[in-house]
Amino acid sequence: MDLTNARWRTSTKSGTNGGNCVEVADNLPGVVAVRDSKDRQGPVLAFTPRSWQAFVSHAKSVA
Repeated sequence: MDLTNARWRTSTKSGTNGGNCVEVADNLPGVVAVRDSKDRQGPVLAFTPRSWQAFVSHAKSVA
């Protein structure tokens, strides 16, 4: 997976919790990439946009 053009962002709801959050790049065609903000050179999880949207919708419904 080529992440060269990934534009990483954190949630605006992350606050100032010392960097304990994930970063998401959803600007890539056909994939949403997720990584640990404390280990930016570490592994990346990849989701289809549909799977990511289902996850986000579920997380919002139980929050």
